[in-house]
Amino acid sequence: MADLSSLSHRFAQTVFEPYWSETVRDPLSLPALSGTQSCDLAIVGAGFTGLWSALKARERHPDARIILLEGRRLAQAASGRNGGFCAPSISHGVGNALERWPDEAETLVRLGLSNLDALESDLTRYGIEAEFERTGKVNLAATDWQAKGLASMRAAHARFGMDSRLIDGPDLAAKLDSPAYPKGLFEENYAYVNPARLVHGLARACLDAGVEIYETTQVTGLAETPDALRLTTKDGEVSARKVILATNADVPLLRRLRPTIIPIYDYTIMTEPLSDAQLASIGWTGRHGVADSGNQFHYSRKTADNRILWGGYDAVHHYGSKRDAGLLNRADSYARLEANFLATFPALADVRFSHAWGGIIDTSARLTFFAGTACGGRLAYALGFTGQGVSATRFAALTLLDHLDGLKTERTALRMTSKTPVPFPPEPLRSLAIHWAQSDLAREDRTGRRSALLRLMDRFGIGFGS
Repeated sequence: MADLSSLSHRFAQTVFEPYWSETVRDPLSLPALSGTQSCDLAIVGAGFTGLWSALKARERHPDARIILLEGRRLAQAASGRNGGFCAPSISHGVGNALERWPDEAETLVRLGLSNLDALESDLTRYGIEAEFERTGKVNLAATDWQAKGLASMRAAHARFGMDSRLIDGPDLAAKLDSPAYPKGLFEENYAYVNPARLVHGLARACLDAGVEIYETTQVTGLAETPDALRLTTKDGEVSARKVILATNADVPLLRRLRPTIIPIYDYTIMTEPLSDAQLASIGWTGRHGVADSGNQFHYSRKTADNRILWGGYDAVHHYGSKRDAGLLNRADSYARLEANFLATFPALADVRFSHAWGGIIDTSARLTFFAGTACGGRLAYALGFTGQGVSATRFAALTLLDHLDGLKTERTALRMTSKTPVPFPPEPLRSLAIHWAQSDLAREDRTGRRSALLRLMDRFGIGFGS
């Protein structure tokens, strides 16, 4: 357990668990798997990717037996610990698409926009009350070079017919009035969800459709036989004709995938509910979210009851890619988030924080998810979402099902999804390289100058972020 005693009085009543779980009405409690089962499709991981895969598999195959295995309780891992930013992108933004896949950027942008529309339609169709709201996002610039970056972002949006506008002065103050950020870019088409309610809503839709879901059922082994793939758990076994791996930042069951992602710890603090007067004092009376433009960036949004979520900045990798529940709380990161929050919103100096928590991001070296198959096409996987998975997981699920169904589609043809990213080196080189890159990224935030290392990484399509 992390020592949090050094935190300020603003954390005196803080709950160090995700706020989102408290908002779920009648949370599901499902049994663990026991005994031997057989099925047409087994899915490992009941986060966003696994749940979307199960629901979309049921739409395609009404009579199939589908079993979904979750090692924890629903919404305890990454899908219940994120900020709920629901982007109109599958490529970590338009700029990332243009930089890494210029020849297919137009396709990536189009598919990302249509995916968000389809996600909203699915929530309506299945009656999933995930607090979905498409209210836009303000991208903020603290420096002249970040402002130039916003102008480039605006040009990229215009190229693909996306609505956004540069704002400053009174226009920016009407959306966010902070001494830390003199420039901004408002994106019209950006959405938000309550992630825990989305998880439970998707799970209920799956159960209603006849999908079997087992909680606290960690898969410890995968074996290939001529007739099936066998998944071993503590108290049982599942024999499946086909398998989807949707395990996010957990250690991949396929050993060859382990170097393709690293677990990055990201932290969040959340205020108590704010009054209309408090929100007016910082100019934030709308329902939009905000994010700044630094390499070490903050993201922020409102909840349904007008708390402010404030997350990001630190992106912590532990030596050996350690994954430990005890690392989900970190006093240094909470204190840094508090200091940056107060510098951004000095009018809220008296605020207290009701919740604080951490989560793990499955970071790939190109900042986007990738997908593939194994075991002669009987197994499909997707991972590497790098903090942009809330909407992209739905697209990934469809891609995985295309692969398992043997379909050649626009999704499976994408180089972005089908090409495995550059692997991370083994230790100790891994931690040394990450520390070096993070130091150079922090220096670029201070000076606006990109180092030789970062330019070399750009040349080879390698990135680092959260």
